[in-house]
Amino acid sequence: MARRPVKAGGPIARGGGVALGEAVFRSLCEALQAGSYRAGDRLREEEVAQRLKVSRTPVREALGRLAARGFVEPARRGLIVRSLDISEVLELYAMREIMEGAAARLAAEHASSTEIDALRDIEQATVEIKEADAAEMARLNRAFHEAICRAARNRYLDNASRELQDWIALLGPTTFTVSGRPSTSHDEHQAIIAAIAARNGDKAEQLARAHIREALRCRLKLLQRQ
Repeated sequence: MARRPVKAGGPIARGGGVALGEAVFRSLCEALQAGSYRAGDRLREEEVAQRLKVSRTPVREALGRLAARGFVEPARRGLIVRSLDISEVLELYAMREIMEGAAARLAAEHASSTEIDALRDIEQATVEIKEADAAEMARLNRAFHEAICRAARNRYLDNASRELQDWIALLGPTTFTVSGRPSTSHDEHQAIIAAIAARNGDKAEQLARAHIREALRCRLKLLQRQ
């Protein structure tokens, strides 16, 4: 099987008070989230160092951190991005349902009118995308959920949600490739926004949890195709 070409980010920006190893680690995590690296892709120190225009030492440090978190695993001549088995997928979505529900409830309590308008703007931008562009829908979907989490005003929930997003990146193709999912997701998002705007935390949490359960149903459909 031909090796899939990996198109990840460019050189690491210097400065800003961020250690080089940390900057490389963040860059690799962002590449995972963007789908630049997928399950089975190989990561070699030399190739990553050349792409990011850094030495191999910070790359080795960053890859070690990815391995410690379970995102990559040893393979011949380097590391490969690992895939999640079905039990891990179910565990991941169970935790995601809890966290997204909590974020929606807290957002209903704390979100400013500006933040609520921003949620509406993100959702409107999603509607304007052609359904064939599932990758852009997935990007805006992440932005939507990140905006809710920020509006929740809980730094610990925000940090945990960011880590969860890294794991979600290992799942492969977005659920927006499932027939009908873009339209149902839009309806679900609209209902969540309405509950947050109405300051109804109970309903916002209920809707957010149902939204993730539906996402899991679509995810399982995708896994059956593989």
